[in-house]
Amino acid sequence: MSEERTKAADEMFCPSCGEVIKKEASICVKCGVAVSNKKPAGLNVSEKSRLTAFLLCTFLGGLGIHRFYVGRIVSGVFQLLTLGGLGIWSLIDWILILSGSFTDVTNKKLSEWNT
Repeated sequence: MSEERTKAADEMFCPSCGEVIKKEASICVKCGVAVSNKKPAGLNVSEKSRLTAFLLCTFLGGLGIHRFYVGRIVSGVFQLLTLGGLGIWSLIDWILILSGSFTDVTNKKLSEWNT
């Protein structure tokens, strides 16, 4: 029988074994692997939420609202005027957001799903 795992707001899953551990933990109590919940310095990651961009693109993609959200104003205006390139441009953005390749105005990738 499979046991469903849940975590509280102050917990995370160990990247090695999947055990629920505290976010402040530096070592997993189950497997002993050193864990870090901090992003490495210099990582090219945007502060914008990938989930927000995904939802905006899903429901308002033809209007380019997700582009405005990440600071890409000029391309957002073009998407607005062309209805998301008749949907094709919005579909491409939707796929890029899902794959983690979509970037904000500073060319940092939207990788975090949390808000």
